[in-house]
Amino acid sequence: MGLRKSTVENMVNKSFWNSKKVLITGHTGFKGSWLSFWLNKLGSNVYGLALKPDTDPALFDQLQLQETINSKFVDIRDFESVSNVVEKSDPDVIIHMAAQPLVLRSYNEPRYTWETNVLGTINLLEAVKKIKKRCAVLVVTTDKVYDNREWQFSYREIDRLGGRDPYSSSKAGAELVVSSWRESFFRNNNHINLASARAGNVIGGGDWADNRLVPDIVRAIIKNEVIQVRNPNSIRPWQHVLDPLSGYLTLCEKLYQEEDIIYQSAYNFGPMPGNSQSVRDLVNHALSIWQGEWSSESNNKTGHEAGLLKVSIDKSLSVLGWKPKLNFHKSIEFTVDWYIRQNKGESPRKLMEEQLKEFMKF
Repeated sequence: MGLRKSTVENMVNKSFWNSKKVLITGHTGFKGSWLSFWLNKLGSNVYGLALKPDTDPALFDQLQLQETINSKFVDIRDFESVSNVVEKSDPDVIIHMAAQPLVLRSYNEPRYTWETNVLGTINLLEAVKKIKKRCAVLVVTTDKVYDNREWQFSYREIDRLGGRDPYSSSKAGAELVVSSWRESFFRNNNHINLASARAGNVIGGGDWADNRLVPDIVRAIIKNEVIQVRNPNSIRPWQHVLDPLSGYLTLCEKLYQEEDIIYQSAYNFGPMPGNSQSVRDLVNHALSIWQGEWSSESNNKTGHEAGLLKVSIDKSLSVLGWKPKLNFHKSIEFTVDWYIRQNKGESPRKLMEEQLKEFMKF
């Protein structure tokens, strides 16, 4: 099936989301917190299913989201609990982001990673089978699902899946689950539309996870320590969190409103061509805004991480009419500004409201 040009403007439709019941799995995480906050501002009735936040601080707590959305602390591996939340929330849209999201942790906890990322996806889709009304379901994986050959070409949605580390391979497994359940159970179902979104290397204010580049930079600067940087020459498709989230919302709108099967498929979300940059470039630009020092950390015990990764967003550009709004430097500036101002005592809620408003002006 060839790609088609979309006439859709790159704008999240507030009227669509107003009063929609939206279930977000993984709502206590970094991306989940941003998405929950945004959908709440759009007037959605937001339901959340996730473990309790596992970082200190946690953006979920900083935004006091427990007070503004319908939040349930549930392990995605617990089918009965997952099924119960899906039934009670009666969602119009489901965005599945609950995951073990860290490459390095996956080496230490491979079984937990696969149980969460693969079995958790199965649990959700089995629960979805009981929904009797129209529902758009988006499963979020990662740009690391591809069989990475360390080449200059950008991976397309039709390219081979793989993954050398347990995290990447588990997310490729989740993509196979989505494809199988769609063909086996949802293809001839006229009210459940299922797609997947492949995005990663996301940065933005409020990420406090261990072993991620930007949080590591922020923690070191605050402590007046030298930043230890792994693999400074690695190339990644960096993007600000609001860009892929806008892509998820755009795709969900299409999934809910349109029957064309082209929307019931996989989509990459990433930067514009030529905007993938090295770890070194990110660190240097961040430190041009917030002063600090860094050194290269050589540690062969951290496990394999890809040196070069690029993804093609041609399908999202052509079919969805979506494109990222923030380039590489603007993404870093948005991110570092959030941390600087938050560190000076400004309200995370205020900062997110300001950045959302500015983002929507682009």
